Order: sequence, then structure tokens, then C-alpha cells
Amino acid sequence: MPSALTENAPVTTDNEVAGSQDIFNRELETYRRIVGANLMYHREVYRVLRGLLVEHAPASFRFLDVACGDASASAAMLMTTAIGGYVGIDLSEASLRLAAQTLDGLPCPVELRCSDFAQALARWSEPVDVIWIGMSLHHLPAEAKARLMRDAHRALGGLGLFAIWEPALFEGEDRAAWLARFSLLRDEWSAVSDEEFASMERHMLLADFPETVDTWLGMGRDAGFSHAEEIFMMPNRMGRVFRYWN
Repeated sequence: MPSALTENAPVTTDNEVAGSQDIFNRELETYRRIVGANLMYHREVYRVLRGLLVEHAPASFRFLDVACGDASASAAMLMTTAIGGYVGIDLSEASLRLAAQTLDGLPCPVELRCSDFAQALARWSEPVDVIWIGMSLHHLPAEAKARLMRDAHRALGGLGLFAIWEPALFEGEDRAAWLARFSLLRDEWSAVSDEEFASMERHMLLADFPETVDTWLGMGRDAGFSHAEEIFMMPNRMGRVFRYWN
């Protein structure tokens, strides 16, 4: 079904648009190679998510895809579920334009919203059955992570399913050691160039703030969810999938 973007993006000049689009295209090309080579285990993660939806989501469930990006992994997974409605949130209008194409064949109403995902969750007031966040919540500081989880619990109305896929520290490990672990994966990431790998390391140093498993689980319980569990660990042990419910 056709989808629409909502919430106008800030006005930019033609030169700014062209420069931003060039950067986006380069990053998207890298990201697609990473996904295609399954370096982050998207296949396994979204297989786990589909199993959750099949087992626990109600018929015609409404799915909120937080920081959806181009929605390629979600779209492929959702095609064979009993989805009744899809809403995707992302700050990148360029990503949402791609998502609109990717989601066009989804057998339900589709809505895409251009917004900061934390702000969008803070003011969310519509019925939703499932909230999914894939590799995005870790960009927030600890208090903002906790606040978003409280907003997710409120948005679900005490029901439904909240699931996240995020980087996780080993118990007793600090952020520097986690970043060093990623650097050791260079040989396994041969699908990307040295320059692209170094760019990822710079991004992670600036923007990635993983938590321990106990902290991720505790944040969910503190947010009001009665149950919290780890349901998948990436084979390289860099990140995990967590499920929260009442």
C-alpha cells in the first residue's frame, strides 16, 4: 500500500541537499554491503523477531518500527505475518523515501513519519501492539534510554510487546573494551574497505553507548514491564535482542 511522509523536514539549500545526499548514498552503500554479507546478523535477528510476532502478537497487530531507516529488513520479515498496520519513524527523510518503496507491497496501511524517535515516543498517543527498535536506542545516554522505555510502556498501554536489538557490554566490561572488541572483527568484515571500517569505528566512538545485559533488562523492568529477557546474542557477541512484556 502507498505510504506517506509526515512532519516537514527543515528547509535546506540545494548545495546542502546535494552534499547530504552524497554522504547518505555512500553510507547507504556501505550499510547495504554489511547487511548483504550478514555481518551484523540481520537474518538471524529478524528471524527471531518474526518468531516473536507469530507466537505473541495479536491478529492484525499494529507495528511501530522505531528508527526504521530504509525498513528493508522489517519489510521482508513482515510480509509473511498477520500485520494489520505499520508505522515507521526516522529522522532521515532520504531513508524514509527508500522505506516508502520497500514497504509498498506490505498488505496493510503504511505510515512513515520524519521525526526524532525519542521525541515521537514521548508524545505517542495512538494504539500500538508491537514496538521494535533495532540498533538505535544505544545512541541515547542512559537516562534518555530509560525515559524512552517508559514511553514505550505507556504507548503499549500495559499490553503488547516491546523488543530491542542493541549493543551489550559483558559484565564488568567498559565501553572502551567493547569498542576494542569491534576493532578485532576487521578480518571478518572484509566486505567493507579499510576506510569504511575506520569510519564505522569513528562513528561508534562518538555515538555508541552500550549497556550491560543486566542494565538493559533492569531498564525495562524499571519502565514498568513485568517481564524482561534476553532472547538472542549475535554470534560475535557484540549485541543482543531483548524482549519486554507484561
